[in-house]
Amino acid sequence: MKKTLWSAMMLCTLGLSGCGDDTTDPPVVNQPKLDSQSNILAFLEGKTLVMEGDNIPSHPLSLDEDINWGSASQCFQKVSIAVGGNNFHVSSVPGTILNSAGVGQPGSTCDHATAQNALVFDSKAVTLSNIAADGSCFEVLVDYGSFKQEGRAKFSEDTKTLSMELYFEAKATGWHCADGAVGAKTVSTSGQPFTGNAVQVYAISG
Repeated sequence: MKKTLWSAMMLCTLGLSGCGDDTTDPPVVNQPKLDSQSNILAFLEGKTLVMEGDNIPSHPLSLDEDINWGSASQCFQKVSIAVGGNNFHVSSVPGTILNSAGVGQPGSTCDHATAQNALVFDSKAVTLSNIAADGSCFEVLVDYGSFKQEGRAKFSEDTKTLSMELYFEAKATGWHCADGAVGAKTVSTSGQPFTGNAVQVYAISG
């Protein structure tokens, strides 16, 4: 018995065995509550959301980024959203659509590397609803005054990214959380199944 006790004490001294103060377990990180509009907007307050590179989808708002849609074109180099006062301050840097034969014409290409002048606009109201308790899906309505965007969104498990699958108001169906998870092939536009990728992925900083 004495030998066993002495052996255990030596292992503790050498740091080779747990002795009640073992610090090998990872520290507990308090995750923010993302179960209501007020909690989500409070978490985002003062932060900046950035979408660039591979996080830009092929069909933002369901519109092909390679097609010239005029003022509604969805070819981007980078989009930044500063969150403050429960609203979005958006700075959108368009890329360049190459080989376009005119508005609405196919066959052009979005050149993400060649930037155009940034477009800046602010939301009038941001409304979140049908929020899952863990923030894995919630519905978003953003009113920019002259137009609105609606869709579903989610936070990553580590809350480092926010994915928003958005469409122009009343231009798509099947985008509610009850229809499926963010990015699920449940959406129709103009009465036809939407097969593109409209999920905008934003890195959260600040």
